[in-house]
Amino acid sequence: MANRRDKQFRQIKRSHTLAWLIMFIVIILFLGMLTGVFISVFSTAIVSDKFKSGRSEALSMARVYETCIREGADPGEYMKTFGMDYIITDSEHNVIASGGENTCSFESAELENRIGLLLRMYIVTGGVNAYPDTSVPVFFSVDNDEDNGGEIVINIVTIIANSDKFITGHRSIEELDMNGELSYDTGMASIPIWLGVNMSDGREFIAKAYITVDIGDVGIILMLMASISVFLLVIFTMIIVNFISGIVRHGRTLKVFFTDAVTQGKNAMYFLYKGDELIKKLLNHSTSYAVVDLNFVGYRNFCVCHSVAEGERILGRINAGLEARMTKKKEICTRFGEADFALLLRADGAQTVASRVRELIDAVANVDPDHTFTFHAGVAMIHPDGTPGMDGELIRRRNTDIGEAYNNACTARETLMDTDGSGVAFFNDTLVADRKWVDAVQERQRSAVDNEEFVVYYQPKYDPRTDELLGAEALIRWQSPDLGFVPPGRMIPIFEKNGFITEIDHYMIKHVARDQKRWLDAGCRCVPVSVNVSRSHFIESDLAEQIRDTVDAEGCPHEYIEIELTESAFFDDKKAMINTIGKLKSYGFAVSMDDFGSGYSSLNSLKDMPLDVLKLDAEFFRGENGGGRGEIVVSEAIKLAKSLNMRTVAEGVEIREQVDFLASQGCDMIQGYFYAKPMPGSDYESRMKERYKPKGE
Repeated sequence: MANRRDKQFRQIKRSHTLAWLIMFIVIILFLGMLTGVFISVFSTAIVSDKFKSGRSEALSMARVYETCIREGADPGEYMKTFGMDYIITDSEHNVIASGGENTCSFESAELENRIGLLLRMYIVTGGVNAYPDTSVPVFFSVDNDEDNGGEIVINIVTIIANSDKFITGHRSIEELDMNGELSYDTGMASIPIWLGVNMSDGREFIAKAYITVDIGDVGIILMLMASISVFLLVIFTMIIVNFISGIVRHGRTLKVFFTDAVTQGKNAMYFLYKGDELIKKLLNHSTSYAVVDLNFVGYRNFCVCHSVAEGERILGRINAGLEARMTKKKEICTRFGEADFALLLRADGAQTVASRVRELIDAVANVDPDHTFTFHAGVAMIHPDGTPGMDGELIRRRNTDIGEAYNNACTARETLMDTDGSGVAFFNDTLVADRKWVDAVQERQRSAVDNEEFVVYYQPKYDPRTDELLGAEALIRWQSPDLGFVPPGRMIPIFEKNGFITEIDHYMIKHVARDQKRWLDAGCRCVPVSVNVSRSHFIESDLAEQIRDTVDAEGCPHEYIEIELTESAFFDDKKAMINTIGKLKSYGFAVSMDDFGSGYSSLNSLKDMPLDVLKLDAEFFRGENGGGRGEIVVSEAIKLAKSLNMRTVAEGVEIREQVDFLASQGCDMIQGYFYAKPMPGSDYESRMKERYKPKGE
């Protein structure tokens, strides 16, 4: 998760800039290549045109020479009319005749090393061979392709590189380092090239022609280059402007992305991004940090009483108050959730952090003059690089996940949910152990039901006047092969929170009915056994039918199963509760209210609910008597139950004086350590056979 989030942050930060940069480079390279190709093609067109006349003269001279030889005439006089130097060679390029100065060279590779490449122009010769002139360091070669007649490659190095010199005509050939016969008038230069034509007798006629480049030709090329340069400059400017605009827009987008819409401060994404950057910064590796989840308790109630808009206004004030107390660029304050603020504080130790957080709470508790707000804070410490962590391994800041640290802070804060007033809680080893325990229970709960690892224990209920066994309560225990013997207090709260308690209810009803049927078949004088049914079950409209069918499947008579409901269940859907109780009673099940007096009992509920048994909470029989006030409450509760035709059970009774008092008040049954602790089914079976409290207990 953290790696995926980091990848997203990197994309958000860099994607647009990188795209613009890549596009900029691609466009520049493309335009550069396009410019080179365009200039090359244009220059080729110019030189091709200049080359045509020289090629035509060479072909004409070759035809005249060959005609003279064929007719026995002296070709010398005819050749002079062309005014061009020429040579005749055999197949091995040995000169056998010539006219004028021979400066033709067949060693093109030697000339290639004497010059650099500035411009290459391609000309289709159409059957004319080409050779370099030794007097001018201009290299060209020929690709003798039979299809197109060959391709001449010319390097006009000196002309282009020194165009300012040959245009003015005030520089000598020597100053241009031409070392040869590059002759020109002002504003014009001629490049000598030897062009050869193969004759019918195997010899080759080679004439010296000139490719003339004048100031107009060079000017066109220079103007073309200047125009393209201006065009490229415009394109470059547009790209740069667009590039900068993209960066600015990206910055604005990031600002919106990291801004909280309610408080106008920073949001959760900023906390995860910037917080991760701060704790992993190399200079901060030796600094301790505290990640804090600060929750505005009762925010929704405030919005109900005032308005959502007013609530958001208060959130803005809280954020501003917290942000004003952060060390700039070293600490972070953001709104993380609906009414949660995520803080990253520099820390010198747990005590210092606790004091700092309390100061922050005090600072924002009265941001509204008409209210005093309550805050719960959870803290997770991020220790320096190289210090031992909770698992014993050395902390590596580069591997620390700010999101995980904030989750730990939230876990610590949740431990304060049932407390009044503001408070601060730290994430520690105990919380880690508790969370691991919850995880271990949840991983195994389903297989525990399937493998019948849950064991039913029974706690007898006795008549306080006769010590006769009149009933029992079924209690669950877990004999896990992995976790060992698990008492109900270690698992029931977990099942109630994750909803698995409904599975446990069905499991208990089934196994109690199975035990009762087995004992009845064995001839035991069974008594009703009460089974707790969670309040979560009462959202099911067919709960009574489910219980009936489960008991019937085991073959147990309904009068031996008592359904026990907790007092808190009566504050849910009253109509659904009355309907379910009515169905259960019609099916022959007794129904009792457990823990009467543990909360804010509703006498009105007793009036409406057709209950059979009222169980008095164990807290009535613990602690100080309060000058007899407790006995008065218990006595009146028993009288009230009798008036409503309900039996009473007192649970948690541990001493003889309590038993005698309850007996005198007419309490029907007593359940507690005075008579018996919860016991396995086999021990309870023995108790049933005895019927009365064993002597000596």
